[in-house]
Amino acid sequence: MRLLHILIPAALVSLVAASAWSEETDHYRLEKSANGYVRMDTQTGAMSICEERSGQLVCKMAADERAAFQDEVDRLQASMKAMDERVTKLENSLAARLESKLPSEEDFDKTMSYMERMLRGFMGIVKEMDKGEGAELNSQKT
Repeated sequence: MRLLHILIPAALVSLVAASAWSEETDHYRLEKSANGYVRMDTQTGAMSICEERSGQLVCKMAADERAAFQDEVDRLQASMKAMDERVTKLENSLAARLESKLPSEEDFDKTMSYMERMLRGFMGIVKEMDKGEGAELNSQKT
């Protein structure tokens, strides 16, 4: 019974590994051609032309795939350029809006004048209250 508990999981693991290995080896298919080999990706349908050089198989993309690949690269580069231009335009727009919201020197001076008058008035009220409390304390002492 214990042997069964060990064999069943081991068999399942070996089946999964064999299945993964099978999928990996079936991913590409090689066919002999007049000049060498043609390699086909069975999942995507992409084809490559392969030659045997110094005992190694060297593969290159087929011309139509290379053109499609280059078209995609060109499209992505154009898209990146457009995004860069848009980001630059947005950054410039934001900087201009931030600069326009800053107060002028005249407005700043006027605001500071208001604040100074308010603080002087407040300090005057505090001093008067201190004098009033001092007078009350002196009258209570005598």
